[in-house]
Amino acid sequence: MRDVILVHGLWVPALVMTPLAARLQKAGFRCHLFEYPGRDRPLEAHAERLTRFAQGVGPAHFAGHSLGGLVVLDTLERRREVPAGNVLLLGAPVRGNFAGRRLARHGWGRWFLGASEPLWREGRGAHWTRPEPLGVLAGSLPLGLGRLFGPLPGASDGVVRVEETEVAGMRERIVLPVSHSAMLVSARVAAQAISFLGDARFLSRA
Repeated sequence: MRDVILVHGLWVPALVMTPLAARLQKAGFRCHLFEYPGRDRPLEAHAERLTRFAQGVGPAHFAGHSLGGLVVLDTLERRREVPAGNVLLLGAPVRGNFAGRRLARHGWGRWFLGASEPLWREGRGAHWTRPEPLGVLAGSLPLGLGRLFGPLPGASDGVVRVEETEVAGMRERIVLPVSHSAMLVSARVAAQAISFLGDARFLSRA
């Protein structure tokens, strides 16, 4: 299996996944960019859309960044009939999001988050019960919009705290010195993604 479905995050188009896709394709993967309206519809609607998209692709690995990671988790946990290979989450706030809750204190912030706002408040899908390997990659370079109203407690990628990325049942997690948005253009992140999607393990941290 060499197909990979890539799922972008909130506020951005699927094209933001292109740099990562290019590196994956160079490594022999066939990439499919999934597009969805991040702030305009609830998670369940995105999951239904991804289900239809995945059924059109066939058996594939999955990689989701930020909100896209929640979309991937929700889809695969709810729709067990969707075939999956290795699954990778990149900076996905599966246990809620401190920065998002802080943003939602403001009316304009709630508008900005749209239908995704409850996810940052409550979290979603912080468990993995399927047999396929799940890997989690988190960032620890605190540069991002999440610091707009002040620093984030603990290690973070500037938007998502490392502790917010933990999924019960995950096979492995790695933390790299990279910021939330830079994950998608980082050669180091791409190397780890290639390793986990291909072999269900991250590269040595040495």
